[in-house]
Amino acid sequence: MVTLKQLAKELNVSISTVSKALNNSEEIGQETVRRVKELAELYNYRPNKVALSLKNNKTKTIGVIIPNILNRFLAKVLFGIEREATKHGYNIITCISNESLDKEKDSLQLLANGSVDGFILSVAKESQMNNEVEHFKRTIKQGLPIVMFDRVAHDVLCDKVIVDDFDATYNATKSLIEEGRKQIVFISNINDISVGKLRERGYNKAILETVGMEPLVLKVEKKGDPQKKIKSFFKKTKNIDAVLAAESSSGIIALNTAVSLGLKVPKDISVIAFASKSDSNHTLPRLTTIRQHAKAIGENAAQLLINRIQNTGVEKDVKTKIVKTSLVKNKSTL
Repeated sequence: MVTLKQLAKELNVSISTVSKALNNSEEIGQETVRRVKELAELYNYRPNKVALSLKNNKTKTIGVIIPNILNRFLAKVLFGIEREATKHGYNIITCISNESLDKEKDSLQLLANGSVDGFILSVAKESQMNNEVEHFKRTIKQGLPIVMFDRVAHDVLCDKVIVDDFDATYNATKSLIEEGRKQIVFISNINDISVGKLRERGYNKAILETVGMEPLVLKVEKKGDPQKKIKSFFKKTKNIDAVLAAESSSGIIALNTAVSLGLKVPKDISVIAFASKSDSNHTLPRLTTIRQHAKAIGENAAQLLINRIQNTGVEKDVKTKIVKTSLVKNKSTL
């Protein structure tokens, strides 16, 4: 590999001059910058990132750990993180925990060994179910900041980016009540994680505030047959006239089930789900959705982490950034 020293020797200038020219320093004249860059291009010179990270004590790399790469919401958050990181000159290394506590621990340990300057992550399901947070605390004690998004560990003192899950379902339920719906069912297959619990609580609050209404909750498992369970529930439960789903798959299945059973949507039954625009584009009628603005979540998480990295040693209170959801009405509600 060609080094700065070799470039400097051939151009008969100092190593410092070559380095500054490659970084467009105003201290170096335009003609020298041009000559340095032309020679660097000729020899296909690339900076030694390992040497730079040792010199600056920074890798300019962020570790991102997500529970599921196939989840469209998480993929969009990842897009937002990468886009914002690139703006600030950072690269990202992504690991997938696959909802496993052990894989999450392994990813932190692997990347904390000098590969990254900090982490952005959404907590694995198994970690939340076991209330296991010591691996996060150890990483922070090592001097590596963490920003959590979506699924967060409240016992860990770090910056967080969340959406208004409780308020979102509370307000969506209220909108169904205002339509005149009397028998509103809450369906979820994310019962064991923090966001699922918050969404159910928001629904329960709105229902219990309304005279004559009782909560009606259906919890489905991904491993089972959610379509069969939802269809069976519809047949057994009389007069369901609205569905609020905690995630897109339950909402889409509920809408399709209602149509297959001869119910007119939204005349007989309204359906709302936490889902994206692309989800609503693939249902008939188009699904009314609670949008979480995944890219904005990613951008905010990256901004918080980079701010921490660039202000190492400066005492700052941890922040929780709340990204507001939007209720986007389509043809599955009145």
